[in-house]
Amino acid sequence: MNKTVQVLIVEDDEAINNLLFEIVKDEGYEVKQAFSGTEALIYFKEQSFDVILLDLMLPGKTGEELLATFRETSDAAILIISAKETQHSKVNMLRAGADDYITKPFDNAEVAARIEAQLRKYKRLSIPKTIEYKDIVLNRETKEVTVQGKLINLTAREFYLLKLFMEHPQKLFTKKNIFETVWQQPYFDDENIVNVHMSHLRQKLSKANSTEEYIETIWGMGYRLKK
Repeated sequence: MNKTVQVLIVEDDEAINNLLFEIVKDEGYEVKQAFSGTEALIYFKEQSFDVILLDLMLPGKTGEELLATFRETSDAAILIISAKETQHSKVNMLRAGADDYITKPFDNAEVAARIEAQLRKYKRLSIPKTIEYKDIVLNRETKEVTVQGKLINLTAREFYLLKLFMEHPQKLFTKKNIFETVWQQPYFDDENIVNVHMSHLRQKLSKANSTEEYIETIWGMGYRLKK
């Protein structure tokens, strides 16, 4: 990363605002929280932002009004996060200058991924080719993974599972998070497919280094990298 990414969250619902704050903070970005349109304008005038997460139904000034104001002087990546699900709303916001539109309720991993995609698009984020965790090195470009310097043979699903965990080392992933992110399909409460692929991935990592545990199960909740 070339610099610390500055993110402004504009959301009047305190619980949702704080959830977005945790998602963004976990990615290593600097975050400012605004709970009204008026407060957002104050912060906007005080500093520049790389990303703005913008709700539409706000006290003070609406999200639509803020979008128009932001676009007058800023080239920040603006992601609308709204409960308005109609195609008409989405098309209008994208035509008005929004870069993306996320519908509530949202998946945490999807929000993080969409922010990252916008940052790459705007070239504000330099994504390294490799990620490292303990003695694992994952190469995003070649799709190769080594453990203690030795290449291990992973299937495409296993590679993307490991990549998901290594890109978000502090995050606890539910099976729904994992399935919808890696398989990119709606989750129908079928735990077996995730369990099987996770088991195969862990077996291969254990075979490469039996003295180290990389992924832990949090019973009743999901999986995460072992700290």
